[in-house]
Amino acid sequence: MDVLHIKKAIEYRELVDVLMGGKGFADIVLCGGDVINVLTREAYKADVAIKGKYILMVGDASKLIDENTIVIDVRGKYISPGFIDSHMHFESSMLTITEFSRLSIPSGTTTLIADPHEIGNALGPIGIKAMAKEASTVVNHVHLVVPALTPDCPSLETAGYDITSKDMKELLNYQNVIGIGELQGFSNAKHVYKNTPEILDDLISSTTYARSIGKIVDGNAPELFGNELAAHIITTGGKCSCHETTTKEECVEKLRQGVYVFMREGSTQKNMAECIKAITEEGLDSRRCILATDDMVAEDLEKLGHMNEIVRRTIAQGVDPIEAIQMVTINPATYFGLEDRGDLSPGKLADIAIIGDLYQMNVEGVFIEGKLVAVSKKLLIDMPKYTYPNIVKNSVNREPLVEEELKIKADGQSAFVRCIELIPDQNLSGCLEFEMKVRNGEIEGDTQKDVLPIACIERYGRNGNIGKAFVKGFGLKSGAFAESVAHDTHNIIVVGTNTKDMLTAVNRVIDMGGGIAVAKNRKIIEELRLPVGGLITDELSGSEVSSKVAKLEEIVKEELGCTVHAPFMHLSFLALSTSPKWKITDKGLIDVNNFKVLETVK
Repeated sequence: MDVLHIKKAIEYRELVDVLMGGKGFADIVLCGGDVINVLTREAYKADVAIKGKYILMVGDASKLIDENTIVIDVRGKYISPGFIDSHMHFESSMLTITEFSRLSIPSGTTTLIADPHEIGNALGPIGIKAMAKEASTVVNHVHLVVPALTPDCPSLETAGYDITSKDMKELLNYQNVIGIGELQGFSNAKHVYKNTPEILDDLISSTTYARSIGKIVDGNAPELFGNELAAHIITTGGKCSCHETTTKEECVEKLRQGVYVFMREGSTQKNMAECIKAITEEGLDSRRCILATDDMVAEDLEKLGHMNEIVRRTIAQGVDPIEAIQMVTINPATYFGLEDRGDLSPGKLADIAIIGDLYQMNVEGVFIEGKLVAVSKKLLIDMPKYTYPNIVKNSVNREPLVEEELKIKADGQSAFVRCIELIPDQNLSGCLEFEMKVRNGEIEGDTQKDVLPIACIERYGRNGNIGKAFVKGFGLKSGAFAESVAHDTHNIIVVGTNTKDMLTAVNRVIDMGGGIAVAKNRKIIEELRLPVGGLITDELSGSEVSSKVAKLEEIVKEELGCTVHAPFMHLSFLALSTSPKWKITDKGLIDVNNFKVLETVK
């Protein structure tokens, strides 16, 4: 037996001694509340006794109390297992793990399953390991599922590092890593199989290795049905998830095929209300339905909450509150094999959320491993600021641009162009065509039509590519904004009304070594530096990032005329080359459905 096994054996013997009257009493008893039993889908009055970091028993705990036991009266309140976010990216919040946790713990989230896909694209194993090390420093439980492939579409985009099966032994056996994350490399199953079969071979090599050492493998199967869905499931090793399900029909199909559907409800991608119809309208079993955020901004975490808010929205769709809570507790714990949590039963970790109104999901207290860590949305514990090493900084390695590089050129007085259609609150995008004016050989944006130039600039110094196209949906009337957050390869992406302001914004992002820059009249009017992989700041607290991004968004709205909320996240997803229909990467305008680069000018 190793040291951890010996320690647990001693701890369990102490629990048995207390229960059998041998010696000792409970450390804490939550008295008289309504226990949410996610195993039997019921709530009933009972005490919850805690010893050390474990649940001692659930029931009448009166004989386990002595003068040293802390008794907390929770009559009129609900006692729930702590919540699990089963799929999320710290990078999308622009926060370190520490700052994200600082904002999320008070709302009842005790476990985070993070996919460092973003920092993996930017920095490879170095970035993933740096994040895994930080995960060891926080009080909540943070586990990583690592990418098996970066970039997701090697022929269509450029990442900072190319992760393949050669990296799996090193990554999957690293601390805090429990498996492989979203398998985007085989999302577009038909075209990957036909055009890049070597990628499929490499992915299967990675997933079979992961399964052989007892690790999980997440899927990623947008709009896949029938043979293609079955092929995707088999590629993951037979047990997988999908957080890219957007319709009831998809949800029904995937549940019937054994997929765990991660019903996404984040800051900009909101698919739960449609997916949940498989339960509320079709009456399917919800045991494989799991709620996840995928991507959340700091302001939403701070002002709305985290998984409690997602559960509240699910209840509002007509789902029984306890069934909704199952989707953030026992369901994900079962999928990930986290046998030490997910329900309130003897020997499980005492990760607990105390809830007032079950329908409003207002979390009044949070315990992690038997320690009270938050009350009334206030954190009670000290979480020191975490600073990343220089090795994961300075990831922007290209010279500043000149304006000519951003221009989209054509002959004549007008030209027909292909245009990406932004769809609010979705990863999906549309495809449009417009006739545009040409002046001095340059196709200009048209603010009246809301058809604006967009560009994606390779930032790692690998090839210097610049992809250029048009986009409709931002509503800008002036200026431009750029960022080094562009899913999933995270090159620099920029949208604007004119190339001069676009140039100003892009070159400021390059100069900062990554971040967000807003330009108007050839001047930077606001910015945020993101030094860690060009994705995260370790210089500001979570609240400071929330305020800063809110200010940036207000400026983009008031000064530039942007009409879409969370504009930076919406812009970043226009580079996601695995999500239909048209996207932009450093290699150009991407036809995702047909797996090819299109000419912007027809």
